Amino acid sequence: MVNGLSGERMLIGLAIGIAVLIFLVLKTKVQAFLALIICTIIVGVVGGMPLANITIEVDGVEKTFGILNSITSGFGGTLGSIGIIIGFGVMMGQIFEVTGAAKRMAYTFLRLFGKKREEEALALTGFLVSIPIFCDSGFVVLAPIAKAISKATKKSFIGLGVALAAGLVITHSLVPPTPGPLGVCGIFGIDVGSFILLTIVLALPMTIACIAYARLFLSKKYYRIPNDEGEIVEVPYQEPDYEGAFAMDMHGVPGALESFMPLLVPIILILINTIASALGKTSGAMEILVFLGQPIVAVGLGLLVAIFTLGRKLDRHTCLSEMEKGMMSAGIIMLVTGGGGALGQIIKDSGLGNFMAEGLAQTAIPIIILPLLISTAMRFIQGSGTVAMTTAASISAPIILASGASPLLGAIACCVGSLFFGYFNDSYFWVVNRTLGVSEAKDQLTVWSVTSTIAWAIGVVEVLILNIFM
Repeated sequence: MVNGLSGERMLIGLAIGIAVLIFLVLKTKVQAFLALIICTIIVGVVGGMPLANITIEVDGVEKTFGILNSITSGFGGTLGSIGIIIGFGVMMGQIFEVTGAAKRMAYTFLRLFGKKREEEALALTGFLVSIPIFCDSGFVVLAPIAKAISKATKKSFIGLGVALAAGLVITHSLVPPTPGPLGVCGIFGIDVGSFILLTIVLALPMTIACIAYARLFLSKKYYRIPNDEGEIVEVPYQEPDYEGAFAMDMHGVPGALESFMPLLVPIILILINTIASALGKTSGAMEILVFLGQPIVAVGLGLLVAIFTLGRKLDRHTCLSEMEKGMMSAGIIMLVTGGGGALGQIIKDSGLGNFMAEGLAQTAIPIIILPLLISTAMRFIQGSGTVAMTTAASISAPIILASGASPLLGAIACCVGSLFFGYFNDSYFWVVNRTLGVSEAKDQLTVWSVTSTIAWAIGVVEVLILNIFM
């Protein structure tokens, strides 16, 4: 443990902190962001972390250590990676809505996939989009499509949104070139191409199971659709109106290419960036494309495309006011996302995550289950799927390689474990629930935590089956 902290004491602090967090969000009027910060402080205080920041030497490098430093660095570090993208994404989404581009996207998907397959259309869209980009920003950008389809068909926005969110997070967690899976491949020293092909196949049953949960359970339990003002409201259940959706008035609505272009531009740029970086081709003109393909730059360019194409029919005042409206909706998402990052950071800084992982590594369990358990435990206690899978890979890879077990399967197990039960310390948990308008903690757990666990459970079964043959 860092600076002589006790692993057992930090575990007690985590247990007390999580219990307080759950109590605050379930039983009191304390807002989730404040509850997350309170929980983080309790974990640090009970765990024995310094109340005031101190400077310590770790591996010959001086580092600041303390509760307040963990809170500020975790909050800032999390928002530093996705905060700007969320801001750009919600502004783009607002332009999609006010110009009718989201309506055109919804109509295009309906025509392409046919009646009664809206969940499949959205899940497949997320499935493909999240391979090159982060699921957080992908969901914020694509959610207006689910909202428009919900309004047109009278199908629950919750069910449609969860299908989209599931498609996004599954490939984000399994399929390179997203950073986590790509890092796992490097740690295990396996062929990235083989890993991509196998994980795409394994991701399909997970996605299908999540679609079934969204359609058969969530859509009826949480029947909520957009009203005329665009607010998500709960109304008495009614059968979907597929004919009404196909009869949508498209007069004055932008064309399909114009509507999709703000999405296609950043996706293509990011894909070029990831492929070029993986191949090491980052010189000359390709260096410019790699820069343009950085997620912040690429999504920013997509927003500019939306402003100067879709927004050309809006006057300056309307365009700016609509984007500002989107920025206001992003505020709570950013705060609770940063709060979750603070909680994850204090666990990381204390060394509790490594303490738990190393303890699991010493148990007498089947070797291929080891990375799965470490990744699952890491995911649960600190929230970040990328941290969970890379930590599990770092600890388990030498053991698996020495044992003669399949490194390819070990890498898959690390990625599968990172899907387990996304909850309060997971930024995507807040992005999905807040965007869908789900505010009650019990409902948030049912809507997203259960969905992510279904994907994890299917993945665990797949790992166990593959272990028989590999």
